[in-house]
Amino acid sequence: MSPEASYICGECGEEIVIPVDLSAGPSQQYVEDCPVCCRANVISVEVDDDGDARAWAELE
Repeated sequence: MSPEASYICGECGEEIVIPVDLSAGPSQQYVEDCPVCCRANVISVEVDDDGDARAWAELE
């Protein structure tokens, strides 16, 4: 099972749960449309040494 993290959409305020790809490295950033309101969010993910992930978002 891959780890998950969540972020709050900057437009609609919904909490979105995302899978985290540990093979992409400890610091990741990508653009994803909110599945609720369809606004583009820049998602930032940090993975610590224990494999725990933290995510946050800003509107694109």
